[in-house]
Amino acid sequence: MKKEVFILSGFLGSGKTTLLKEVLQSLKVEEKKPAVLMNELGNVSIDSDAVEGDTALRELLDGCICCTISEKLESQLQELLVNEQFDVLIIETTGAAHPVEVVDSILSPLFAERFEFKGIITVVDGKQWKDRSQFSPAVLHLMREQIRHAQYIIANKMDLLTEMEQGSLVYDLQHLNSNAKIFMTNYAKVSMKDIFSSETFHDFDAYDRAAIDDQLALQAVVYTFKGTVDGEEFEQWVKQQPETIYRMKGYIPFRGKKYPAMFQYSYGMPLFMQADMKYTTNFVVIGEGLHKSEIIRGLEEIDHT
Repeated sequence: MKKEVFILSGFLGSGKTTLLKEVLQSLKVEEKKPAVLMNELGNVSIDSDAVEGDTALRELLDGCICCTISEKLESQLQELLVNEQFDVLIIETTGAAHPVEVVDSILSPLFAERFEFKGIITVVDGKQWKDRSQFSPAVLHLMREQIRHAQYIIANKMDLLTEMEQGSLVYDLQHLNSNAKIFMTNYAKVSMKDIFSSETFHDFDAYDRAAIDDQLALQAVVYTFKGTVDGEEFEQWVKQQPETIYRMKGYIPFRGKKYPAMFQYSYGMPLFMQADMKYTTNFVVIGEGLHKSEIIRGLEEIDHT
């Protein structure tokens, strides 16, 4: 029996990992065994904590699936097929990935008889889309492509928009992709029954390849804290960062706290969550045209060993 495959797409910070948790839980309710293939731009995984230990997980690090590590993607898919028992494969792409290029790998001759591709699920951050004019043309092109090629669109963070803004968002999404099914939600809370029972999609229009290295210049900076961090110094450092940083996430060892705090930063909005165990204090910064040395130097200054 073929393995069903879904791709989770969407720009940085839109809510893909939150949706992944919903998808995995829904699959288990349906008594389907999931596997996850997760892609990160950096060489350290942060979001893998979202996947429970009984779910087969493979990670592609330090590159974008559709650009620098497509061969690794194929080898990981092959390894999953040989060594794991699963019914449904969920591929969570980096926010810089063109989803159709990921489909190219899945539908290669190597796996055509083993995988049944079920669709691209694109998550759109409603507030991010409303204020999209501040992004570069290359980023806007990628966001539109992620929407245009989706079978399902999760219009997320609706609580941050007025009713008029929500209507405008749906109009834009329908204009870009009149065939996709649109779900309006907060915190990526959506019933997955319609998606799981849908027909298989295999037809894709021609698309323009988004040359990540040449056009987007998206970069990932990874730093591991060695000591402890003063909370006020860290917040001040965050405020000083440029608007071209789209995503920051990691575990911060704040002074006086037993366990590191989980920090998420998306589209200028910081979020702290206190962890209940000692995680590795890796910190990832993703953005466009970053000065890596300046970011590392700033983090070293607040990292008190």
